[in-house]
Amino acid sequence: MEHAQLSQICGDLVALNRMHQGNMAGHIGIEVTAIGRDFVRASMPVDERTKQPMGLLHGGASVVLAETLGSVASFLLVSGTPGARVAGLDINATHIKKATSGQVHGVCRPLRLGRTVHFWQIDIFDDEGEQTCSSRLSVAISRKREKAT
Repeated sequence: MEHAQLSQICGDLVALNRMHQGNMAGHIGIEVTAIGRDFVRASMPVDERTKQPMGLLHGGASVVLAETLGSVASFLLVSGTPGARVAGLDINATHIKKATSGQVHGVCRPLRLGRTVHFWQIDIFDDEGEQTCSSRLSVAISRKREKAT
């Protein structure tokens, strides 16, 4: 499936964000803010839920934002395929600059979209547009097999 279909699959951000209620993304305030032709964008607050004890954005919170973005993007691409599921396989994150307040904003773009694995580049920026993190994520795509009768 071509990545050009991202924005055509799910235009309802309210419904998409409702899926995050009661799980990790919802608990730390991640909100998907835009879906474009070849990207998914989300924001996350830098607050008591996402900071480490020294007052800086916790690196793990950035990783959660990155994995959420890539998983959402893969979900959107396979949502029309009966029995298809997505799960993160591998994630790498390089923390570039600290964030101490406001929000961070992630942008997820495809690197390669295969039948069984999607590869994503996720870049995270602070409110001033300075990059705080660069992440790469691979997502496994599985399809429920029909049982032979």
